[in-house]
Amino acid sequence: MTQLRTIKALIPGQHTSDGAGVKLKRLIGTQALPDLDPFLLLDEFSSDSPDDYLAGFPDHPHRGFETVTYMLNGRMRHRDNKGNEGLLQSGDVQWMTAGSGLIHSEMPEQEAGLMRGFQLWVNLPRAEKMKAPRYQDIASDRIPLVTDPQGNSVKVIAGRYLEATGPVDGVSLDPLYLDVELVAGGELTLAVPLGHNALVNVFEGQVDIAGQGVAKGQMAILKNGDSLQVSASQGGRFLLIAGQPLLEPVVRYGPFVMNSSEEIGQAIQDYQAGRF
Repeated sequence: MTQLRTIKALIPGQHTSDGAGVKLKRLIGTQALPDLDPFLLLDEFSSDSPDDYLAGFPDHPHRGFETVTYMLNGRMRHRDNKGNEGLLQSGDVQWMTAGSGLIHSEMPEQEAGLMRGFQLWVNLPRAEKMKAPRYQDIASDRIPLVTDPQGNSVKVIAGRYLEATGPVDGVSLDPLYLDVELVAGGELTLAVPLGHNALVNVFEGQVDIAGQGVAKGQMAILKNGDSLQVSASQGGRFLLIAGQPLLEPVVRYGPFVMNSSEEIGQAIQDYQAGRF
C-alpha cells in the first residue's frame, strides 16, 4: 500500500554570506536546522548583481563529506591542490567527494548576469570519511529530462524517476536528487525511498503537498513514506532531495565533518601540516 509523504516542518531559510562574501540563502546548516541526516548544508545562491558573487570561494579545505553543486545559471571554475580543474556552466552538476581531504576554490567566470544554483553537503559514513577524493563533473546534456503530456518535467540528477536513472554513480546513501517543474494546474506523484530523510525546496512559484502550500523560498521537511504527491495551481519548480540517514555521531568544525573531536583535531593538524 502506498504511504504518502506529508509535511513535517516548513523552513524559511536564512540570508547570509560565505566564501569571500558571496550572498546566499542557507536552508540547512542554520541554528534552526543544523542538519537533516545525511545532509549537512543546503545553500541557494541567486543574484544578477556581480557584487553579490564576484569574490567567489577562494582556496578552502574539506574533509569527511561530499559537496554537490548544481548550477542553474552562470559559470563557476573549480580548481584544487591536486591538479583537478573543471568548469560548471548552466545546468551542470558537480558531485565532489572530499574524503580524506583537499583544498579547492570555486570562482565565478562571469562579470555580469545571473548566477543561480545550489550547493548541498552530504555526509560520508564513518568507513568512507578517509577515502580518496573523487569528482563527477556532469554536463547538463547527460542529465535525463522526463516530460509528461501536461508539460511537467523532472530532471534526474541522482536516483530514479520512472525509467530514467541519474548519471551520479558510486556514492553512498542511495541519494535521490530531482529538479521538478510543474506547469499551472500540473500534478505529479514521485517515488521516494522509504526510510530516507527527504526535503522539498521550492525556488519558483508555489506547490501543494497534501493540501499544504509551500511557497518560493520555503523548504519542506517531509514525513516518512514511499511517495510524494505534488500539485501547482499556478506552476512551480522545486528540488526533491532524499538520502539514507547514517545515524552516526556528527562532529563538525567549519569545513571538516567527522565522528569525534579527536578526528577533527587530526584534520586540523593534517591541514596545517600540508598533508591535504
